[in-house]
Amino acid sequence: MNREKACELIIIGTGPAGLTASIYASRYGVKNIVLGELPGGQISESYLIDNYPGVEDISGADLAKKIFKHAQKYGAEIILSRVKKIKKNDNGFIVELDNEDKISGKALILATGSQRRRLGIPGESALQGKGVSYCATCDGFFYKERIVAVIGGSDSAAGAAAHLAGIAKKVYLIYRKKELRCEDYWKKILAKEKKIEIIFNTNVVEIVGAGRVEKIKTDTTERDKKEIVLDGVFVEIGADPDNWLARELGVALDEKGYIKVKKDGATKVVGVWAAGDGTNGSDKLKQIITATAEGAIAARSIADYLKKKKA
Repeated sequence: MNREKACELIIIGTGPAGLTASIYASRYGVKNIVLGELPGGQISESYLIDNYPGVEDISGADLAKKIFKHAQKYGAEIILSRVKKIKKNDNGFIVELDNEDKISGKALILATGSQRRRLGIPGESALQGKGVSYCATCDGFFYKERIVAVIGGSDSAAGAAAHLAGIAKKVYLIYRKKELRCEDYWKKILAKEKKIEIIFNTNVVEIVGAGRVEKIKTDTTERDKKEIVLDGVFVEIGADPDNWLARELGVALDEKGYIKVKKDGATKVVGVWAAGDGTNGSDKLKQIITATAEGAIAARSIADYLKKKKA
């Protein structure tokens, strides 16, 4: 049975930006409904977070739960479902979900975050879920005392390698440049871990296996690393903004697909704000603290916008 619900503010995204927007909107007295698929967003897949002020050494999953429960504390309705489409009308917006339910609201926040990049190499798609993974905290458990590789050089790649070192027998960290781009904090952790071997100036060019991952092929100049026999490959090469809904609404994007926002989070489309990793705000510093800040700012701006509409 199709259901219809109405609110003042629809928030699309259940990560830190969307949930913080909900917390602030609720405190401003703005009735809101939050829509998304993953409670807490992608931070729920992070091994360790220790740069969020006042919250030391916490897993991404635990921090995600805390933010999720905080939003619920103020009475926000959170619906875990995929958004299928959005329509703009004279009264605001109507969002249709996968289950055909519809949510109507007068204002909208897009906090859709980002989607993980793929390598785009032979064997990757065919072996996804059969040794190829994009989440070390989700799938690392299955590689106890096995050999794995993490591809990437960012904080997320370093964190994944550190996490897997506590589970696997051997971890290769493979990066295409001559130096990791992760924070010095992570470099120090990696240097202490004997199970991790870092291979620089190298790309993985093929993932090989008959029904499961068996080995990888690389373009390294090191002869003994041209082919590496292993059991799992974890891809951590960054993410791109997940902004297909913004495109459908006619929201302006920059050359890399990030939503262009004003200092209050508003977009060029009346009634639409954006917050989090999918925007060009906060100098594109993709951190939890900037996502939460953008969510809070957008919620305050919307509260003022709705107040003026009522006047």
